[in-house]
Amino acid sequence: MPYDAAWPDEFKKIEDELVSALPDAVLAIEHVGSTSVPGLFAKPIIDIDIVIDMRDFDVVQKRLAGIGYTHVGDLGIFGRVAFKYEDKPHLMEHHLCVCDKNADELQRHIALRNFLRGNSEYRDKYSRIKQAMAAKYPHDIDNYILGKQPVILEIYEKCGLDASYKSNQP
Repeated sequence: MPYDAAWPDEFKKIEDELVSALPDAVLAIEHVGSTSVPGLFAKPIIDIDIVIDMRDFDVVQKRLAGIGYTHVGDLGIFGRVAFKYEDKPHLMEHHLCVCDKNADELQRHIALRNFLRGNSEYRDKYSRIKQAMAAKYPHDIDNYILGKQPVILEIYEKCGLDASYKSNQP
């Protein structure tokens, strides 16, 4: 769907809840993914990376459990851990990951977000491929992701990141 100017406010609501539970264990809470880029088409799901020193993971996991998040593992991506939730109708749908401050996946998320925020040509190019893949593969997330991959890899190259990386971007 087209970018919704309310998405940053929705992120802020989630961030506020997370900060209240994790006041001293978090280095940053990053709004990443397509909803974090003004003007970019996106699925209406907020992607969030909680940045920590992984030595603090047990504390963070316990505190997230205390506010209704369940640890579901790394889902095949080293350096980050996914969490799911139930019964949070006061918050917009979101994906939550805890990332080590030095994780490659975190660096890719931030680089992609920042590049797209600053480059309307690539933002629009990425929007077009996302729309095309969503129309072509409305119920096939794997092919949707695969179809976006050439543009993502091109952006990674422009950012100086390893272009051989195979994207798991939502």
